[in-house]
Amino acid sequence: MTKHEHYTVAIIGAGTAGISVAARLIRASKRLHDRIVIIDPATKHYYQPLWTLVGGGAAKKEVTERDQESLIPKGVDWLQEAVATFHPEANYLVTDQDTQINYDYLVVAAGIQIDWDWIKGLKDAIGKDGVCSNYSYEYVNSTWEFIRKFKGGKAIFTQPHTPVKCGGAPQKIMYLADDYFRKSGARDSSEVIFCSANANIFAVKRYADTLEQVIKRKQIETRYKRNLIEIRPDSKEAVFEHVETLEQEIIPYDMIHVTPPMQSPDFIKKSALADAGGWVDVDKFTLQHKRYENVFGIGDCSNLPTSKTGAAIRKQAPTVEMNLLALMKGEPLTATYDGYTSCPLVTGYNKLVLAEFDYNQEPQESFPVDQSRERLSMYLLKKELLPIMYWDGMLKGLV
Repeated sequence: MTKHEHYTVAIIGAGTAGISVAARLIRASKRLHDRIVIIDPATKHYYQPLWTLVGGGAAKKEVTERDQESLIPKGVDWLQEAVATFHPEANYLVTDQDTQINYDYLVVAAGIQIDWDWIKGLKDAIGKDGVCSNYSYEYVNSTWEFIRKFKGGKAIFTQPHTPVKCGGAPQKIMYLADDYFRKSGARDSSEVIFCSANANIFAVKRYADTLEQVIKRKQIETRYKRNLIEIRPDSKEAVFEHVETLEQEIIPYDMIHVTPPMQSPDFIKKSALADAGGWVDVDKFTLQHKRYENVFGIGDCSNLPTSKTGAAIRKQAPTVEMNLLALMKGEPLTATYDGYTSCPLVTGYNKLVLAEFDYNQEPQESFPVDQSRERLSMYLLKKELLPIMYWDGMLKGLV
């Protein structure tokens, strides 16, 4: 029998975006009769930006994990089920447990889906014989294990043709690995290769100029417009496809760090909320859905034309909160999001370039220094301060 519940606001996803919005709504709303529910089956919550440092041996993965239950804001219900179907015309959704949630307003904050199966052979090879990835709590320690044990040969680092969480992350682990190879004495007998489906190292010239110098200094070989399509673990070969010519190239490896392809979650792609690409179709300034005015999208699952980062969500969450509250009151939606995002680009141990920019790829820097330079202070910001801001600020609706 279908169970029915009604909520003022239903939030899909208990990740960074969903919990941040829920916490803000609870703090801002004076209407005690408003009922808010977060729908997400996950029992654990991860601070994933630190996984780069875990893969580089500079942090422990255990500090990135917390029980989801401890993070759900007081006054918010948590439904530990997965959404199966949306019915936005009738203002309800149905979960995989056949629970029907009727809502007045909907916030879709479902994150991004990692598709390990899109690369032939990857799923069986991951975590073994030099094949690793920082994009999984289960496998992130294998990255550090293979970097630490690397004695020389070809070390490949990949970036796929799809959007990914933090577009700079695929290269950050490469810079840490290069540093460690030099420390261990393995670098002189090694080739470090960056195979990216992108056309360049970074989209914003101010920071790309610095990264080009880092690559030159570290003698890293770059091969752009190459998309990884297959791992052959028996022969330790990686198969790449040129994104324009579709010509295939086989590169042997001794170690390969794979950034897997990512896409919008399946239950969103097949819904009426999706655009042609499968992402939640929202106005890029107000974050209101383009067809359903009582629906908002935020974070990685949205079609916002900016990098998918936690820093972007920090600026998106107040926009969703203010515009949702305005809609409830019948007022105009005046809050706007300018596309701000940030990518702390680790360029080595104790070195970081803090890229911050907007929709126009214009720098929007927070500190009165040249953030395009490699700095120890920015590295310490990422390692020590940003996790505190995340757990004690963002997820509590304070920043």
